[in-house]
Amino acid sequence: QVQLVESGGGLVQAGGSLRLSCAASGRTFSSYAMGWFRQAPGKEREFVARITWSGGMPYYVDSVKGRFTISRDTDKNTVYLQMNSLKPEDTAVYYCAAPATFGRPWSVGGMDYWGKGTLVTVSS
Repeated sequence: QVQLVESGGGLVQAGGSLRLSCAASGRTFSSYAMGWFRQAPGKEREFVARITWSGGMPYYVDSVKGRFTISRDTDKNTVYLQMNSLKPEDTAVYYCAAPATFGRPWSVGGMDYWGKGTLVTVSS
């Protein structure tokens, strides 16, 4: 069974930084990429960023470009999300997710594996 475990959430003031981590483990975890989604209170879960294990190729939603950086450590099967210049509208539960196969859409319905989420709260 594949497990994705997030950590690193917390409370931070606007303009501050946080780094989220997502460790993947389990039998034959072989997803080609991992990513982050977030769900703000009263809103739908949305895609934030993704990265491939082999070549990196980071991709971001427009609202976080220039502020968030996704990276990976292939030896540790861990993906990170460095979040800088945080804004109150970044407040959400952040989820790590991965598709089982290549070609799956990077949407909530396209992901096969999910973590339980970590809460990020940005105060104004």
